[in-house]
Amino acid sequence: MREQECDVCEQLCEHPQNICLAKAEMLADDAVHQLAETFKILGDPTRIKILHALSKRELCVCDIAAVVQMGQSAVSHQLRLLRGSRLVKYRKEGKMVLYSLDDGHISLLLSQGIEHIAHR
Repeated sequence: MREQECDVCEQLCEHPQNICLAKAEMLADDAVHQLAETFKILGDPTRIKILHALSKRELCVCDIAAVVQMGQSAVSHQLRLLRGSRLVKYRKEGKMVLYSLDDGHISLLLSQGIEHIAHR
């Protein structure tokens, strides 16, 4: 059997009970779009590096720029996107802006993603 043929049933045989249950358990459209946007934001290597660094400790913009080897303005742009998606938060300490992950769910997403790729 060719791999392409594995993606379809050889015989049409819907299971009404399974269909009904699956439809009842579907996410609301708004939740689907929000989740897709979150994964889209997570789909960038630079943002993954930033989030991984922030999963270990709070960092200022200068430190993040040094860690990911980018200019502060480029890092600031990425942080703005991450903040807009509620993945990171910041606080000011004098003239410094310190960033951290918005909550523990972000760290969990990262660690599960890392476990998943290591599992392959």
